[in-house]
Amino acid sequence: MTKAWRHWSLSAGLLCALLLAWDVDVLAAHGVAQDDARFFLTNVGAAIGPFMYLGAKHMFTGYDHLLFLVGVLFFLYRFRDVVTYVSLFTLGHSVTLLAGVLWGVQANSFIVDAIIGLSVVYKAFDNMDGFRRFLGFQPNTKLAVLMFGLFHGFGLATTLQELSLSKEGLVTNMLSFNVGVEIGQVLALMGVLIALSFWRTRGGFLKHAFLANACLMAGGFILMGYQIVGYLVNAS
Repeated sequence: MTKAWRHWSLSAGLLCALLLAWDVDVLAAHGVAQDDARFFLTNVGAAIGPFMYLGAKHMFTGYDHLLFLVGVLFFLYRFRDVVTYVSLFTLGHSVTLLAGVLWGVQANSFIVDAIIGLSVVYKAFDNMDGFRRFLGFQPNTKLAVLMFGLFHGFGLATTLQELSLSKEGLVTNMLSFNVGVEIGQVLALMGVLIALSFWRTRGGFLKHAFLANACLMAGGFILMGYQIVGYLVNAS
C-alpha cells in the first residue's frame, strides 16, 4: 500500500466517523430551518431585506457549496483566475435557482443533490491530478465548474419549490434571495481565501494537499451516498 493511499484511507475513515457522529439531518445540505420555512410559507409580497438575509444564510450553511468552492480555489493563486471560476459558478447557480423557482423547472431533489456531492468528488479528484494519472486526459475545468454550478442552483430551487412560495412579489423576492446568496458566497470565499493563503505560506501545504483533497473526496462520496439511499427509500 502506497503512502498516498494510506493517507487517503485514513482521511476517509476520519471524515466518515465525524459525519456519522452528526445528526443525519445535517447531511441534507439544502434543508431549511423551521423558522425560515415558516417565513417562506407565510410571507406575502415583496420582502427584499429578509430574502437577501436568508440567501446569505443559505450560503454560509450550504456546506456542499463551500466544499466544492474550496476544491475550486485550492490551487488558484491569481486573483484573475479566482474571479473567473467563481463567476462561472455564480452564473450557473443563479440561472437554475431562478429558472427552477420562477419558471417551475423541476427535477428529483435526491438526484440533484447526489450530483452536487459528485461535484465535490470531481474537484478533489481533479486537484489530486487523478484524471491525468489514471485516465490519461484532463477535462475542461472551467466548463465543469459552470455545469456543476447549474446543479448547485437547482439543488436549492428544488427545496424552495416544496415550500409553495407566494406568487405575490415572487420575482423581487427571488432576485433578492439570489443577491443574498452571492453576497454570502463572497464573504465565505474571503474566509476560505484567507485560510488558504495563510496555509500556502507554511512549508507543509503541498505536502498535505493530497491529504486535504482526499478528505474533500470522502465528504463528497458521503453526500452522494446519503442522497442515493434517500432516493431508493423514497422510490420504494
